[in-house]
Amino acid sequence: MAHRMRLMSSLLSIAAIAGYGVAISPLPSQAQGTPGLTIFSGVERENQLGYRMDFFGRPGARDRYRLRIPRDKMTVAVSEFFVDYPETYRGRFDPNAVRLQVNGDPVDLDEVIWDAENRVISIYPTEPVPANTRIEIVLSNVRNPNRVGTHYFNALVVAAGDIPVRQYLGTWILSIGPND
Repeated sequence: MAHRMRLMSSLLSIAAIAGYGVAISPLPSQAQGTPGLTIFSGVERENQLGYRMDFFGRPGARDRYRLRIPRDKMTVAVSEFFVDYPETYRGRFDPNAVRLQVNGDPVDLDEVIWDAENRVISIYPTEPVPANTRIEIVLSNVRNPNRVGTHYFNALVVAAGDIPVRQYLGTWILSIGPND
């Protein structure tokens, strides 16, 4: 009986420590402006893309979003990039403050168009971006929405020289919220 009580006590201690670790693990990530642990998002894990918010995703504040597309998602050369976002996102973008980086280096852009009505940012590099490269779309001078919430931004591309059909690469799951 004493052995069983010690075992039960040990298991409860381990469960408490594990629960504490899970409960606090998303907080440092959120405070750093990066995605935390995402469970039950409706987006398959292999389609979730990484991002960073330089100024922590505070409601109503200015921010900079660094939307990343990993090398393995870039299977073809790309001539056009699109970022679409849901109707629930009520933030504002500055098309003059959008950059595209390939393997960490800035790329010249022909044009950036923010179509607020259709909720899409269109990015046109001057030259097609090669396949098998790391991409970072940098949206500076963003005005975060005033309300706390989670918003699904999608990465879409058009392959260079291909029929202009947008191909889905993945989803950034952005959280706007207070950082305590």
